[in-house]
Amino acid sequence: MLTNSQTPTLTTESSKFLPAPDAQARVSQFMKQLQDEITQALEALDGVGKFMEDSWERPEGGGGRSRVLRDGAIFEQAGVNFSEVWGSHLPPSILAQRPEATGHGFYATGTSLVLHPRNPYVPTVHLNYRYFEAGPVWWFGGGADLTPYYPFAEDAAHFHQTLKQACDQHHPEYYPVFKRWCDEYFYLKHRGETRGVGGMFLDYQDGQGAIYRGPDPKGEAANYSNQVGTLPPRTWEQLFSLVQDCGGAFLPAYVPIVKKRHGMEYGDRQRNFQLYRRGRYVEFNLVYDRGTIFGLQTNGRTESILMSLPPLVRWEYGYQPEPNSPEAELYETFLKPQDWINWKLNQQ
Repeated sequence: MLTNSQTPTLTTESSKFLPAPDAQARVSQFMKQLQDEITQALEALDGVGKFMEDSWERPEGGGGRSRVLRDGAIFEQAGVNFSEVWGSHLPPSILAQRPEATGHGFYATGTSLVLHPRNPYVPTVHLNYRYFEAGPVWWFGGGADLTPYYPFAEDAAHFHQTLKQACDQHHPEYYPVFKRWCDEYFYLKHRGETRGVGGMFLDYQDGQGAIYRGPDPKGEAANYSNQVGTLPPRTWEQLFSLVQDCGGAFLPAYVPIVKKRHGMEYGDRQRNFQLYRRGRYVEFNLVYDRGTIFGLQTNGRTESILMSLPPLVRWEYGYQPEPNSPEAELYETFLKPQDWINWKLNQQ
């Protein structure tokens, strides 16, 4: 692990914005606790499936524990991973965004999950929260997003509202930026559609400058963030608290949706459409997902990195949804950015 001796000495006033000496241990402990809480809750929810754990070590430094549930009553496959790695240099995917970390050793820890339910009416969901240190720089990142196969606006609204409440405890402009950032990030450019109904996404949060720190200076997230302007400096403790609250909001955001939908009857049509739409998940994770790219570029454990892929999937050439069908509604409304917080008002 990296030590605090690698952080430059600053004044007393500015030092409060640096990580505490025990920062790595505290974040690591939180990430493991988050994994524990989520896996315990998902086992209780599923009622049949149990998580199997693989602990692994990375030759260059660090390791993790991967937990996978397969063939459950509700979840066809569910993976919840914790990792904690360190090394002599960051991979190109990170340095492209944070060139000031070049030449420094790094420490990274995080928890990530992807849940693939059996019932097509239950949405797939993804979560990832992570923390990096590299010499003089540090940052938090992550978020959660929902990928439904069938359109239930109340589910999208509940998911977004729960995440917004967690963000609002820290700053009223966090959610509006993180929501737009999520729509921007989980976007399949080659398909011209979002991966799902979004949620929240943040990255490179080090308490300095504007909220949005992404790659698109002309996108909706950047435009909104620019209107908000530069925030007063936020401390490491404040951002750690934000990530803790957002991580804690996952189960309240997702579990009620599962309970509402998993008993709904479905047939071959719904199942085939689910498997077809899972193909989009594969495409995104292999082409665009930065977590996948980071893991592969840092010689992470391949099985753990690719546990996000669904157990069954299908592709169909030239698929077009039947007009005025639920499948068509998904494409027309749910795969485009929407103001889910105020969706009821939009229906009137």
